[in-house]
This record gives sequence, structure tokens and C-alpha cells, in this order.
Amino acid sequence: MSQRNIGVPAKAVQDACPLTEVIDRVSGKWSIGILVAAAHGPIRFTELERAIPTISRRMLTLTLRNLERDGLLNRKVYPTVPPKVEYSLTPMAEELHESLVMLTSWAERHRTTITEARAVYDSEQEAAAAG
Repeated sequence: MSQRNIGVPAKAVQDACPLTEVIDRVSGKWSIGILVAAAHGPIRFTELERAIPTISRRMLTLTLRNLERDGLLNRKVYPTVPPKVEYSLTPMAEELHESLVMLTSWAERHRTTITEARAVYDSEQEAAAAG
């Protein structure tokens, strides 16, 4: 269904697109972990790899570049051999970090309840499909 059929002005759709992009970026699978890890001060690439063990090097690199592009991370390269690179939060990301801490704390507190709710829902759906 097009936006004009549901009464959504084109301007509202255009304004929502950048907002959606920002939300997608900061809520991405890896972004939250990187931003939380970098909140404790400058962090190196290998330290991020250890902090987020399930991320591939390629995905870590891509996510770091995107967060830097969006102005959420600072990248500092030291002229050493091999080059030393550190990542740190920008003031904007430090502000975001407060919200991420609240979100991750909430998720941790409710993880078990959500898992139980999923199990109940799944069993009800299976019963409905079988019956």
C-alpha cells in the first residue's frame, strides 16, 4: 500500500527515513556491543574482538567504519609499526551510552521472562496448528 493511500504525507515519510537509518545503525546486531565496550575509554581493535567474541573481523571492521562515519566513534591512529589504532566514543555516543546501559540492563533483567513467554507462545501455536 502506498503512503498516499493511508494518509501519510510524503514529507513525513522522507523525514522518517533518516531517523530509521539512525535507529537501525545504533540498534544493529554489533553496534550496541561496540559502543558499550568503547564506553570504558579508548579501545583497540583486538580488544573489541575479545569483548565481542562472536563477531567476525570483517563485520567488526565494517561496523566500526559505519559508527565512525555516523559520528559515534573517534578513530585515532598512532604512527607506530605496526600501526596502533584506538576507538573512543564521541560526545554524542557518550550521551547515547546512557540509553544503551538502560536498555541492556532491562534486557538482562527480563531475559528469562522473555524466554519463558516465547516458549509458552510457541507451544500454543504448535497446539493450534495441530488441532
